[in-house]
This record gives sequence, structure tokens and C-alpha cells, in this order.
Amino acid sequence: MDYELLLLRYGEIGVKSPPVRRRFENRLIYNIKASLDCKIINDGGRFLLYSANLEKALQKIPKIFGIVSYSPAVETTSQKDEIKKTLQIYVHYLVEKKIFSGEDSFAIRARRVGEHDFTSQEIAAYCGSVVYGITKSPVDLTNPDFEIFVEVRGDKTFIYHEKIQGPGGLPVGTQGKVISLVSGGIDSPVATYLMMKRGCEVTILNFNNAPFTEPSQKVIKIVKKLKEYASGSQLKLYQVKYGPFLKKCQEEAPERMTCVLCKSGMYQVAGMLAKIEGALAIVDGSSLGQVASQTLPNILATRYSSPLPLLSPLIGLDKLEISAIGEKIGTFEISTLPDSGCKAAPRYPETNAILEKVLEVQEEIEMESSLREVYSTITQIEV
Repeated sequence: MDYELLLLRYGEIGVKSPPVRRRFENRLIYNIKASLDCKIINDGGRFLLYSANLEKALQKIPKIFGIVSYSPAVETTSQKDEIKKTLQIYVHYLVEKKIFSGEDSFAIRARRVGEHDFTSQEIAAYCGSVVYGITKSPVDLTNPDFEIFVEVRGDKTFIYHEKIQGPGGLPVGTQGKVISLVSGGIDSPVATYLMMKRGCEVTILNFNNAPFTEPSQKVIKIVKKLKEYASGSQLKLYQVKYGPFLKKCQEEAPERMTCVLCKSGMYQVAGMLAKIEGALAIVDGSSLGQVASQTLPNILATRYSSPLPLLSPLIGLDKLEISAIGEKIGTFEISTLPDSGCKAAPRYPETNAILEKVLEVQEEIEMESSLREVYSTITQIEV
């Protein structure tokens, strides 16, 4: 027996005001269709997804934000005799595939939307008798081993046995655009993923620190992986040559301040790109106290010159929590490939930067004009 459709459910979209809900629903449908050749019916709190290739749909749906759960289902009419026929076929299929057996206790979970000549309780009892007639399985409505769901919606009925957890979040593209600073490390790809999960369309900016770092394909591989979660958006990748600015910092600024100036400069260059891209915020992978540039004094000093709000979704997470998300989404394995690290970092970096001193040094080294030169090297990399 073949499943005929997927029932898709969304979460917080449903509590939005009607105009916002419609906009979010339309964007979610757009994002799904950008990934799949399918037909989608908006059935009031449920999307009904029909596709000639449901196997592909089952691979894509877990990576489309806005979907909290989904169920492969079979469809029939809402006539009781048709429900019975379809349920009998479905139960025989479950038994044949050893998904459900007579030794399992079971419950029918019925839900009804619309006008019918039976109640939800009545159709649940009716369907329970159908299942019992086939398997002789005991009924347990409190803690069953197995559940079969029967959703009667208008003139259609859907039968399924599993609710698969989706990625949740909001549809990509509903919350505006951000510039995300992505390196080859563990944190920034996870931060980018989380901002897409909250509905942001992301443009990625990478800093080529040569000669202080060696050439690497890690960033391109990471962006390719992140694109799997960017249905309905482009996820563009830009890169600038940042090495000359780092060299200037080493030569003209206090050595301990290199990392602080580096991070501050990144935010300012990202702001330049944001003007072109129409982005409203900058994203990074900062986690409080994890490295020298992420102490509170340094966060204040590095972000002061940023022209846009800074969003750091990892700020309260530790490395184990961040790594766990990276493993789940497939970026951790790429991020942990060997590399040489950054040779520009001083042996004893500043961890307690004084804002006034940082601003003074930025002016002394004519940082603003240097960063404009950095931005002039920007190129878009096709991924």
C-alpha cells in the first residue's frame, strides 16, 4: 500500500493575526514548492501535500522551517463504510509490515472538523471495532502501545499512525534579511541555521584572512549544507580579502588589541554589505566567554561601531550544546576538518577592552578608510 499524501502541521503561525497568518502560510507554501514538485491544499490549520514522489518529500520536509510535524497518510471519503474499507486495508498493511501486531494495545485518536452525522467519539469507537475485528488487540486509551489517527475533515478522511517531528520555527523569508558572518568553525554555521529557523533570509559574509590563514574549501562546503535549510531563498555567499587589514592592525595597533579590532572591523564591513543587500541586522556565532573577543567588555567594544543590530543566537549556549546542533544539521563534521587556525591572533589577546581606548586606536590607524578598501575586494562566490 502506498501513502497518498503528507499532512503538514504548523505551530506558532496559527496564533498570528489573520493577515499575518495568511502571509506566513503563503510563504511556507512558496518555500515548500521551491523544494518539491507538489500540490498543496491549505485545509485550515493543515496543509495537504500531494506529490508523485512522496519519498523525496519525506527527505525535504524535515529541512523546511515552519513545519512542526507531518504524517504520511491515506485518504478516503467521510462516509463510514468508506472509512471502514480504507481502515481495514491500512491495518492489514501495518500488520503485514510488522508495524502493528495483535499483541500491541491500541487506541484510535479521532478528530473531526465540519458537519457529520457522527461525533468524534462515535467515529473513534466505530474505527476501534474495525481494528479489533482484524487484530483482536486490546484497547488502551490511556497508555496504548500503538495509536491510529483518523481525521475527518469535511468530505475527506485521513488515516495515519505516526506524527513525525518537523524542524519547527518560522518560514524562511518572513522576518527580513540578515548578514551572517560565517567562518569554517563550529559556531557560526549553527548561528546561521538558527536565524533561518526564526524566519530570516540570510546572506553569508566570509572573511579571507590570508596570509594568516591557509586556503580552505570548508566555508563553501558549510554553505552548501546550510542551503539545504534555505528553501525559498538564495543564501548568497560573499567573501572579502581581510588579510591586509589584519596586517595593518599588527603593524600599527597594540598587539593585544588585534582580535578586538578584527571583530569590530568585521561588523563594520558587514554593515556595508547590508546596505546593498537590504539587510536589517548582522548575525555572528558569539558565545559569552568562549574566546577572547567574547568577554562582555570586548563585546561592548567590538559592537559599538556596528551600524546595525547584532544578533547572536548562541550567546547563552556552551560548546557542547552548540556542537550538538551542528551534528544534527550536518555542519559539525565539516567544521572540525583540520585547518591551521589564524596566525594573526596574539599570544596574549585583550580580554578586558576599554571602549574609549578601542575607539581611539581605530581613529589612529584610520580604520574606516582601511575597511572601505576591504569592502572594495568583495566578490560573490557561487555555491
